[in-house]
Amino acid sequence: MTKATVAILRTKPETVLDDYRKLCELAGIEKAMDPSAETILKDNITWHNVFPGVNTTPWQLEGTILGLKNAGFNDMTAVHNHTVVTLPEKGEEDLKFKPIYEKFDIPVLFNFKDEDMKWVEYTPKFKTLAIHKVFPGGIWIPDYFVGKNIVHMPTLKTHSYTTYTGALKNAFGGLLNYHRHYTHTWIHETLVDLLAIGREIHTGMFATMDGTTAGSGPGPRTVKPHDKHVILASADQVAIDAVAATMMGFDWRKLPCIALSHENKLGIGDLSEIELKGDVDAAKERWNFKVGVNLATGTGRIFWHDTPLKYLQKLFFHTPIVNIFIFASELYHDKIWYNIKGKKIVRKWLNESEWGKLFDKCPK
Repeated sequence: MTKATVAILRTKPETVLDDYRKLCELAGIEKAMDPSAETILKDNITWHNVFPGVNTTPWQLEGTILGLKNAGFNDMTAVHNHTVVTLPEKGEEDLKFKPIYEKFDIPVLFNFKDEDMKWVEYTPKFKTLAIHKVFPGGIWIPDYFVGKNIVHMPTLKTHSYTTYTGALKNAFGGLLNYHRHYTHTWIHETLVDLLAIGREIHTGMFATMDGTTAGSGPGPRTVKPHDKHVILASADQVAIDAVAATMMGFDWRKLPCIALSHENKLGIGDLSEIELKGDVDAAKERWNFKVGVNLATGTGRIFWHDTPLKYLQKLFFHTPIVNIFIFASELYHDKIWYNIKGKKIVRKWLNESEWGKLFDKCPK
């Protein structure tokens, strides 16, 4: 395969929107997608609550839109997904996405609403690694995604199940339905399968990644925020993840979703085969992020990864018993952790971080 390109820039609040426009240009956005096709904006609402380092930032969203428009992509639609523990409508409001969509007259659709799109059975050309085993009754995707460009907008952060999370993981919410948690034991292989499907159905793929405030620790929600002042972009979902994961302090070879994607020629994971553009010295930073678990994700690891209980997961997660876990996760994250610890961290970020202050100024 030819070398992949990953653009990286150091940025500051005063220039971040223009920096995103430059970033997209450096990463070759105009050649990455079909300008005659509609472009799906796939933001990342990991948590419907405001928390630094966790969700697509308002400046990432607006800057990416400006980058798209600058390259001639004017037909855009935002698509949100639902998870068992995330409310996208609340997230769109509280994370300050809505004024941006209204400013650029971008419609918002939901992949779980029948009036917006239908789920259709799809047979991948790629020999899938896991998803066909998880869903033996058939692989279903949103019909709206077929024949369109897509731009993923994750952040740089850790994840208790996948070590890191980035562009590959961002496809998880869009292409899988409400039962996507069935795949957690085989999450890395599933992400490879989804990348392959995305490459088959989309007319082009691109990603921007926000590291203005990055997150370490028990992600993807209860992270420890760190202001890192960097942004990345690429047409290669694997390459941008490999660069970002390396900056966080991880070895891409030990991250199965990246290594398997590289092995299956779905993208470039080997850093020696990636051309960096922009502030290339920023990619040499090593943040030594650590991955942790909280009460909820630690429990999840017990049932999905680390103990023989994973062999009973169909009992726990494919039956109404799953509602107990959903309720417990919501109670822990939204009612207990966020109120006791999370709000204090948010207040400190809003008052002391230049990125928190920028968020506070964004229209709601």
